[in-house]
Amino acid sequence: MINNQVGERIITGTKEKQPRELTVSLQDAAVQLENHQIWNNADINVEQGEFIAVVGPNGSGKSTLFRVLLGMQTLRQGQVRVLGETPRRGNQAIGYVPQRRSFDTDVPIRGRDLVMLGLEGLNWGFALPGPAQHRRQQLVEETLTAVEATAYADRPIGKLSGGEQQRLVLAQALISKPRLLLLDEPLANLDLRNQIAIPQLVARLARANAATVLLVTHDINPLLPVVDRVIYIAKGKMVIGKPEEVITTSTLSRLYDAPVQVVKDINGRLFVVGLEQETAHPHEHDEH
Repeated sequence: MINNQVGERIITGTKEKQPRELTVSLQDAAVQLENHQIWNNADINVEQGEFIAVVGPNGSGKSTLFRVLLGMQTLRQGQVRVLGETPRRGNQAIGYVPQRRSFDTDVPIRGRDLVMLGLEGLNWGFALPGPAQHRRQQLVEETLTAVEATAYADRPIGKLSGGEQQRLVLAQALISKPRLLLLDEPLANLDLRNQIAIPQLVARLARANAATVLLVTHDINPLLPVVDRVIYIAKGKMVIGKPEEVITTSTLSRLYDAPVQVVKDINGRLFVVGLEQETAHPHEHDEH
């Protein structure tokens, strides 16, 4: 049985550091899809304001974890609490960016209109002029400025680069000022500059708003400067802890129940060696 909570609470002198409010809590949680168990015995606590990377092989259940937190997937056993409540669909306190969407080059919607949908996407009809509409437009401008996307906000979304589109999608999730931000592989297919810049941007905005971030990624390296802890999911198990505690030869070997080696290059980038057989046939039922 693996210890899910790898990290230990810091104790200064004789007085234990007081914990912050829990944003996400899983207790003995398990998920099963079509008679296939995705993960079980998950005991995960995420505190307010933490930046958590969620890593693991394809099909291990990373996106399923997000579906549970969004109220879109029920547990087979155990308990889950999000922001102190049972997860529910349409929770405006949660900002969600799904796996990268592609925009056709002829899509005419402007960047700022896409961001506005973060406020008006659940409403019917047209917003009437007045103080409320003026405030919504002001929020759009503030959010565009925050993600540094003002310069291209009036261009069609389909004409923008991948990094520019990702900033606008992020702005759409941020405009309602969520307390929890769930980002599902936002760095996929981005160039190296944006793989580094976007996590730094997310971390800065999250700190400014005391928001919690869970970000799914296949490569922990761009996140190392900003991430607080890591959730690693593999072979139906989860562990959580600081990167140097979780992404180690001993921890991953126990998690996979197979020989795994973690190595660093001269720049400090982490590489996991020995998982070719373990990741060759990922779970087919992890819905994205």
